Amino acid sequence: MNLPNKLTLSRIFLIPVFILLLSIPFDWGEWMIGENVLPGSHLAAAVLFIIAAATDWVDGHYARKYNLVTNLGKFLDPLADKLLVASALILLVEMGIAPGWIVIVIISREFAVTGLRLVAAGEGIVLAAGSMGKIKTATQMIAIAVLLLHNFPFAYAGFPFGMIMLYAALFFTVLSGYEYFVKNWHVMRDSK
Repeated sequence: MNLPNKLTLSRIFLIPVFILLLSIPFDWGEWMIGENVLPGSHLAAAVLFIIAAATDWVDGHYARKYNLVTNLGKFLDPLADKLLVASALILLVEMGIAPGWIVIVIISREFAVTGLRLVAAGEGIVLAAGSMGKIKTATQMIAIAVLLLHNFPFAYAGFPFGMIMLYAALFFTVLSGYEYFVKNWHVMRDSK
């Protein structure tokens, strides 16, 4: 249990706290952001999400820099990312902030890629994430953080940056999924 794996586990343990912050109507005040109201609990959830998302970058960087990549980390890191992103997106739909169809497409892609990775693992093949997958993750994290902050600070100018980033995340999610399947189709074709 090295430091990167501990950071990944901490990200997983932060998810229930994040969910509670958005699910229970805490009365922690609110702020006006342009035309939007930002409840204190949403601010706290956004900060927690940003911290959890930052641990994703830190654990990966640290594991590669100090050669601490483990099989446990290869399993836990993508799982933690998917749990965090799916939880946040589903809650954004529940709050009426994100369109459900976009969330369905994003989560469906994650299931499809995970399925392909499981087939590959059964064949003894490890499929690494590509650069497009990293862009996909970055756009998803930025979109979610801004939407959780009710488009702060862009709401002051009436600029829908959060929704633009969500559509960018959708684009890169579909593109990276397509690229991933095209690049690794031999795994499905040759599986027993």
